[in-house]
Amino acid sequence: MGKTFVEKILAKRAGKSAVVPGEIVVVKPDYVMSHDNSAAIYGKFKQIGAGRVFEPEQVLIILDHCVPAASEKYAKNHQEVRDFVEKFDIPNFFDINTGVCHQVVIEKGFARPGRLIVGSDSHTVSYGAVGAFSAGIGRSEAAAIWATGEIWLKVPSTLKVVLDGMPRPGVTAKDMMLYLIGEIGADGALYKAVEFTGKAVSRMTVADRIVFANMTVEMGGKNGYFSPDETTFEYLRARGIDESGFEAVFPDSDANYEQVLIIDAASVEPQVAKPHTVDNVAPVSEVAGTKIHQALIGTCTNGRIEDLRAAAAVLKGKKVAKNVRLLVFPASMEIYMQAMKEGLFETIIEAGGIVMNPGCGPCLGAHEGILAPGEVCISTANRNFKGRMGCKTASVYLASPETVAASAIAGEICAAEALK
Repeated sequence: MGKTFVEKILAKRAGKSAVVPGEIVVVKPDYVMSHDNSAAIYGKFKQIGAGRVFEPEQVLIILDHCVPAASEKYAKNHQEVRDFVEKFDIPNFFDINTGVCHQVVIEKGFARPGRLIVGSDSHTVSYGAVGAFSAGIGRSEAAAIWATGEIWLKVPSTLKVVLDGMPRPGVTAKDMMLYLIGEIGADGALYKAVEFTGKAVSRMTVADRIVFANMTVEMGGKNGYFSPDETTFEYLRARGIDESGFEAVFPDSDANYEQVLIIDAASVEPQVAKPHTVDNVAPVSEVAGTKIHQALIGTCTNGRIEDLRAAAAVLKGKKVAKNVRLLVFPASMEIYMQAMKEGLFETIIEAGGIVMNPGCGPCLGAHEGILAPGEVCISTANRNFKGRMGCKTASVYLASPETVAASAIAGEICAAEALK
């Protein structure tokens, strides 16, 4: 019997000939990623009596959640992280001018096919877009890896998602992923590995795949995975990484899956996740006309250059509606610079939007766009539960960059096609 991707990579990294779902294995991650919460991890690191970092090169820290610091509390947090980095000579540290951690891990080449990465953030699952195994862990687990270099993992069973057919014009990866989450539910893939395949996948860019991998956790998944292909390899080669720089792991053609779910991509229309859960999904047409106060484009889900181009195309020559705040957060400084060179910022600003520094900002309710009581925001982020953007009585809808840009212009939720 063949093996799934997760069964093959965890067996390989555990030094075993084979593993089965439910089995516990001990592995050494290539990297353990953390962000502003590194200060809290350092506290736990000291609590367990660790006096040294087992392997400084394994530690990857990116400050992104509240950058620059919005209060003394955050400033002290960042100070503690910098002190830790200096004390233990951590080489892979990226300060506040770099970008959102998940984008940075991918674009800096840390995430590669066949690598195993864990991180103290649930959206660490993003790196499966380029064929890595990546999963979120707790702060105590991260501290233990800092001290020992290892972690134990339970081998998950695998759900295979076949994205059959081709999406219709105007339907994005975000729309398809929201549709999938609506179909399967917020716990439909609980502690399962998820493999994405099908005709629609073959046409997806790496940016599209990141959306799916990133939001795998929103349906409970342990990790999401795309088999590396020429699209993956071209992306990596453009970053100076050829096939000698990694060893890809692929599922067997006769692998045994707990479930196979087939989604007809051609049947999907633009989607939104309504308040206050990510699986509360409906077509945009069902909520069209809902008044909004803020529109957010960015985050680790949809802050890539492709997303900014798509939003700018909708905004070009138009104006953001009165009483609507349009905030745009590029996912990294690299993307920021590219968007600036392409004139995308000019388009966004002329339309009435505000371009912010790369970071997470309002996505987690930290700063730079907190909502007021009763306000409604439409966002390209990945979560919309009560209080997510800083106010428990505000409402957040999730959608694609195109839908968010169109809604900002209309002053109410609408699909981009409705503006034509």
